[in-house]
Amino acid sequence: EFHERSLDGDFGLALALDVQGALRPELRLLVMSATLDGARVAKLLSEAPVIESEGRAYPVDIRYDERPAGTAVEDAMAKAVRSALATEQGSVLAFLPGQREIERTAERLQGNVAADTDIVPLYGQLDNKAQDQAIKPAPAGRRKVVLATSIAETSITIDGVRVVIDSGLSRLPRYEPASGLTRLETVRVSRASA
Repeated sequence: EFHERSLDGDFGLALALDVQGALRPELRLLVMSATLDGARVAKLLSEAPVIESEGRAYPVDIRYDERPAGTAVEDAMAKAVRSALATEQGSVLAFLPGQREIERTAERLQGNVAADTDIVPLYGQLDNKAQDQAIKPAPAGRRKVVLATSIAETSITIDGVRVVIDSGLSRLPRYEPASGLTRLETVRVSRASA
């Protein structure tokens, strides 16, 4: 399942095609995407058939807000979440670059949101129980603020979320040729990706 092109995804598909051609001709591959051009992908797969399925479409209102220079991302996100809770119904999903930013944003929100609002983190290092808790819809009469990394940008659906806020930052692995090591770097994402 692809949502956006990546070197890892392309490499994985190439390996699967190689195995299919050389070792396992009976192997069937299914490529799914809600965002990629199906005809282009089909052409790469020897004119594989394209099956289209209509998904649910929701009205989207996009607003951009600049973060003032010198303002910590956690402060800006906490302010945006409080504003969304005050003006919108339902739960909120907020994307931050990493665990540290999630924890700091949660600290800034604790005690500054209504008592019926739960603040839950969602990132890769959480145990499965905590991740499942974050994905569950808010109980009746309660709201939820899910503070998440890009783990929630994949194919996860969180019922009840009416507002999505993106920090415009992502943490990506970058290879350093001089040291031979890979490090995580916080980078800005394009508005189209946010």
